[in-house]
Amino acid sequence: MSKVETLEREVEALSQEELVKFREWFAGFDADAWDREIEKDANAGRLDAVADAAISSFRAGRCSEL
Repeated sequence: MSKVETLEREVEALSQEELVKFREWFAGFDADAWDREIEKDANAGRLDAVADAAISSFRAGRCSEL
């Protein structure tokens, strides 16, 4: 059995209270992992074209407030 399959079975066996706590923990864990990937991509210049396009659109008045 793979680690993922083992984790799936463990998660399925959690009580409602444990599942709530696990979801909260995992949401933070996943957000931190996503932040690290974005930072890595930004530092490597992989987001430069997107940022340049956004700045260009803003300067040309093609943006609206959210």
